[in-house]
Formats: sequence, C-alpha cells, structure tokens
Amino acid sequence: MPFKSKAQRRKFAELLVNGKITPETYEEWNRETGGKLLPERVTKKARKKAKKKAKKKAAKKRPVRKAKKPARKK
Repeated sequence: MPFKSKAQRRKFAELLVNGKITPETYEEWNRETGGKLLPERVTKKARKKAKKKAKKKAAKKRPVRKAKKPARKK
C-alpha cells in the first residue's frame, strides 16, 4: 500500500527507527509509492459531512407525533 502523504511517510520512518515496524515493511510501502509528489497532509472527504447534514435536515422536517395517554378511570 503506498504512502498517501509526506506526514504518513515521516510517521513510518519514525516507527522504523523505534523498531515498531520492519525495514521490509517500510521499503515495500516506499517502493509502491514511487516518485509521486505527495501532499503534506491528506484531508477527509467532504462527502461524509454532506450526508450528515442531509440526514439532519430530513429529521427536522418530520413532525414529531406524541402518543396519547389513556384516560384515567375513577
């Protein structure tokens, strides 16, 4: 799996130095990335936020029905 950002590559290099991953793992990821120009950071897709907003709007439009309480017997 290739690196997605420069920050991710730095994190893996830190893990390699600390001995938490093997040199083979780091080299595999580095090889698959190739010479691509990577962004500094990767942001999350805005699509998920749009879905949440749409759900909130739909929930607001629906009227809330209250259950009727049964009449008390005397």
